[in-house]
Amino acid sequence: MNTSDVLASVERWGSEAAAGWCTITGEGSKGDTDKVFPWASVTKLVTSAAVWVAVEEGTVGWDDPAGPPGATLRHVLSHASGLSPDSDRVLAPPGRRRIYSNRGIEVAAEHVARASGMEFAEYAREAVVAPLGMASMEITGSPASAGQGSLTDLLRLARELLSATLVSRATLDLARSVAFPGLSGVLPGFGRQEPNDWGLGVEIRGLKHPHWTGRLNSPQTFGHFGQSGAFLWVDPEAGLALASLSDRPFGEWATAAWPALADAVLEAHGRTSGAP
Repeated sequence: MNTSDVLASVERWGSEAAAGWCTITGEGSKGDTDKVFPWASVTKLVTSAAVWVAVEEGTVGWDDPAGPPGATLRHVLSHASGLSPDSDRVLAPPGRRRIYSNRGIEVAAEHVARASGMEFAEYAREAVVAPLGMASMEITGSPASAGQGSLTDLLRLARELLSATLVSRATLDLARSVAFPGLSGVLPGFGRQEPNDWGLGVEIRGLKHPHWTGRLNSPQTFGHFGQSGAFLWVDPEAGLALASLSDRPFGEWATAAWPALADAVLEAHGRTSGAP
């Protein structure tokens, strides 16, 4: 079965949906690739990439204080600061637990905004969105969850996460490596994970089960999904990325459909094994 046949399944995901894959040299898609959808937490990938650029430029540093006392930019971006999901309430000391925190991502963005003297949405546009030619993508509110854009733009971001043109390969490799290894926590929608691995703004598949990627994805797979029914993962071992946008909010349908699509696309590209 070719990838076009595989992607046809997305037509059943909502009244409107689009999905696509890409490698460094090619891509394929199904659905309206130019329709603008909400990205919800997939917005964090753009926000994180902008922070990576800010670090490379010397505007901010990974060990800058950010968030609760004792926490750094590295902590807040990797959900290890101890901040609660949606407020400044502190639930744990930095580096002790993986607590998924929209507020932590907002704190990281605020830190960049203060250091750069620019509104974060504008910084992200100049650092990431415009250079990648993401014509429809914009952050309209919280940098943790209020982005929107087309599948065309999401695939442009996917290719950047495969190849690293805005930052050095060393920075990308650091960002997709586990920050503060061994931390346990809850992966929203999929329950408690031990460990609950995250990089610097990206979730890392590791050996998590259950998970929203497929059984053929490598443990090095990283990315994000959103409550809007959006996702993007990048499998550096396979050299492949897969993304989808939908008007159907995340739910039980996605926990079944997304891993199945991942495995079908990876198999169509010749992959026969993944995470143990």
